[in-house]
Amino acid sequence: MPTTVKKRSVVVGGHRTSISLEQAFWGALQTLATQENKTINQMVSDIDAARMGNLSSAIRVWILEQARRGRLQPEEAASRAASPAGTQDE
Repeated sequence: MPTTVKKRSVVVGGHRTSISLEQAFWGALQTLATQENKTINQMVSDIDAARMGNLSSAIRVWILEQARRGRLQPEEAASRAASPAGTQDE
């Protein structure tokens, strides 16, 4: 499983920001966004609106919760880890 941290730019609440996540989390986020017919920017904005702490941590915890609910299969996340849509590499 890839553990390389990748920094990408996203738009949250109308403002561009950078988020650093491991490639596996970017892939999982893309998979879950696709399931909900949303972009990564929309998904991150939803997570941001409900978070209490650090955005990167909130995204990781949200993905873990989705995986525990059975919404994420390991092969789905791995297949999308390369380059999620809706973000820009920095």
